[in-house]
Amino acid sequence: MSTPVIEFRNVSKWYGEGDNKTEVLSSINLKILEGEFLAIVGFTGSGKTTLVNMMTGLDSPSEGEVLYRGKPITGPAPERGIIFQNYSLLPWFTVYQNVALAVNQVHPDWPKDKRDAHIRNFIEMVNLTPAINKRPKELSGGMKQRTSIARVLATDPDLLLMDEPLSALDALTRGNLQEEILKIWSANKRTAVLITNDVDEGIFMADRIIPLEPGEKSGLGPEYQVNIARPRDKKAMNTDPNFKSVRTEILNYLVQLGEAAKMDRDDSLKLPDLQPIMPGTQSFAWLRRAS
Repeated sequence: MSTPVIEFRNVSKWYGEGDNKTEVLSSINLKILEGEFLAIVGFTGSGKTTLVNMMTGLDSPSEGEVLYRGKPITGPAPERGIIFQNYSLLPWFTVYQNVALAVNQVHPDWPKDKRDAHIRNFIEMVNLTPAINKRPKELSGGMKQRTSIARVLATDPDLLLMDEPLSALDALTRGNLQEEILKIWSANKRTAVLITNDVDEGIFMADRIIPLEPGEKSGLGPEYQVNIARPRDKKAMNTDPNFKSVRTEILNYLVQLGEAAKMDRDDSLKLPDLQPIMPGTQSFAWLRRAS
């Protein structure tokens, strides 16, 4: 069996110590295989971003280890590219310059004309050539995210990580960018990981979906295979029995998790034993004297 692109071995993550210790993830074991598109879905605050940050090297486990092709991840590297939710563009740079910044960093030895052609190719790939000389303040949210996508893809990462990259966009733009990302991904079938809170998005884009449990000490839930042929058509998927089946299973599981988490919060909430003050008591008598 080939070495996984990413592997989590008994990984736990916490912040602080003693009474201030907050446990975020607990006992994570996960293998991400060559060429697969994996989606991690879960509630807000369940530790999804922490999970992906350990894949990029922006964060490290408190316990256990995260491996990239069999070797421990010790920090960020260009072979693990990430698309963030907040675009992360330099506001004084144009679309071209934002993409060029990454390309020049990763391929400094390329001739200038080769880098220029490479940059323009990826800008064209995300349909931004007409806006190539515009700055972020002149772009819509969708155009900013297209720039961010072009910047990451232009570095030709071995592993493409996406941390809720489309969650801030309107439904139409989000749907269009889902299809754009899939079109680009299908050209070379790089390994991809999508962090999302949208089950339908995960099913449309991924080969495999794993829910992340909510609350402290989050762990991974059962995995769900998405057995829907590619390329996928959203309209056709709505009537596909495989889509309906996996969607129902995942949603039911997440609803059960949400209800269990709510009950845990209710059980842990201890209210003080307070009694209402009724007219005629000493407190109200005091108020009458004070007036």
